[in-house]
Amino acid sequence: MKFVVVTGGVFSALGKGILTSSLGKLLQSKGYNVTSVKFDGYLNVDAGTMNPFRHGEVFVLDDGTECDMDLGNYERFLRITMNWWNNPTGGKIFRLVLNKERKGDYLGRDVQFIPHVTNEIKEWVKKVGKEADADIVLIEVGGTVGDIENSYFIEAMRQLKMEFRKDLVFVHLTYVPKPPSVGEQKTKPTQHSVRQLLEMGIWPNFVVARSEDPLSKNAREKIALYCNVDKDHVISDHNVETIYEVPFLLEEQGFSSKILHELGLEDRPVRMDKWGELVDNIKRPDSEVTIAIVGKYTAVRDAYASVIEALVHSGAWEKAKVNVKWVEARDFDDKGIEDALNGVDGVIVPGGFGSSGAEGKIKAIEYARENKIPFLGLCYGFQLAVVEYARNACGMGMANTTEINPKTPYPVIDILPEQRNVNEKGGTMRLGAYPAKLKPGSLVNRLYGNLEISERHRHRYEVNLEYIEKLESCGLVFSGKSPDGRLMEFLELPGHPYFVATQAHPELKSSLERPAPLFLGLVKAALGRL
Repeated sequence: MKFVVVTGGVFSALGKGILTSSLGKLLQSKGYNVTSVKFDGYLNVDAGTMNPFRHGEVFVLDDGTECDMDLGNYERFLRITMNWWNNPTGGKIFRLVLNKERKGDYLGRDVQFIPHVTNEIKEWVKKVGKEADADIVLIEVGGTVGDIENSYFIEAMRQLKMEFRKDLVFVHLTYVPKPPSVGEQKTKPTQHSVRQLLEMGIWPNFVVARSEDPLSKNAREKIALYCNVDKDHVISDHNVETIYEVPFLLEEQGFSSKILHELGLEDRPVRMDKWGELVDNIKRPDSEVTIAIVGKYTAVRDAYASVIEALVHSGAWEKAKVNVKWVEARDFDDKGIEDALNGVDGVIVPGGFGSSGAEGKIKAIEYARENKIPFLGLCYGFQLAVVEYARNACGMGMANTTEINPKTPYPVIDILPEQRNVNEKGGTMRLGAYPAKLKPGSLVNRLYGNLEISERHRHRYEVNLEYIEKLESCGLVFSGKSPDGRLMEFLELPGHPYFVATQAHPELKSSLERPAPLFLGLVKAALGRL
């Protein structure tokens, strides 16, 4: 088993996940079995309580793990299914150590960061690699070198190097700014970052320079001289048109070949023909559409990272540029929605919680339904589509979700009865992958090409079974349900160009090589190709 450890300097969070994913894609394309681990210092242990305003997108895995959005990048690039073990946090490690201490596993010894915490971190990494039968384990240490939160992870990686001397490579990503007042790239932040890493006992094998422009010869030479790395081990990671181009940028500099050489592994040809074709489609589209995302986290656009990427994936397959128009659901009234959505080719109402912006989203759904604009509702967007239809098509004018109005006379969306007495917030969530059976001949059946599918969820409320018959008698079709028929998973509206919603988050499983079917359908409908 071999290891590649990626650490970061100041502002490196802007690119560590993409760098790790891109390197993994190259190694994978060369025939190596790759898996990834992302260390995070925060103390969250179990799922159900993360907030997009604080953390950007809350990514959810098949097993129900809420995790860092970089695991989304790993899955999108590598097309491997991650689980709870791929995102060790400080909280998970500490709980593991404390549980062992309570059971007496340490035989009365004082429990300390070194060796107890660092030993658990090392064993965690080896366990993930072994269970994935990985040739190479990519390890991303979250945060910035010098942070208290990741210091014990970095110390564990130093110790891991002592154990796997020739089988572990360190890659350090730093930001190389180019101040407008100076007009040249400055390497001092990189020098100081690497010096701090050296003080922690780690000598990086590679320094990757994140920058707006290609790294200049002068900057490369300075980094090599002052950071104790070979000049050809200084890699330029400058801006490109799309993140999916980064693997090719790295390969132009022979990065994966140099990594394999350091690890003593055979170099092989890169096989990424289809990936290259799709990247070319992104860079040189034949057409374009505009999709409005009506949400309440629009000030933190990372909160919708997977939604945006799913649109990019679908656009690449249709050779179309998908422009996103951000619409803040809390900002408009009846007249404002017409101005906000005038001229768009499609509308997405994504997930979210609470009453804030809910009425704005309902107005957007009504506008898309009545004006025959292709519409896709995700999670809360699905629930509010039910509310909107109940109000405006079924005569239930006060219909609502009990999340917003517990006293509504028409609780078309309600919490499951078995969840009402659960006190822990995370415990009330339906998290992770759940199966659904699709209605034969329905639009979603045609889009997926299957009658039985699985998608990931993150929500608490469901369609109230008492109102299914009334809603369907008014024309709404629940075209996908849980295997036992109790949970509504998909809805669609016959006679509309594209009116589809799902209780799930299909964007979480979308990748460039396999776009999410509902997003691909939306883009096709927006282009008039469905």
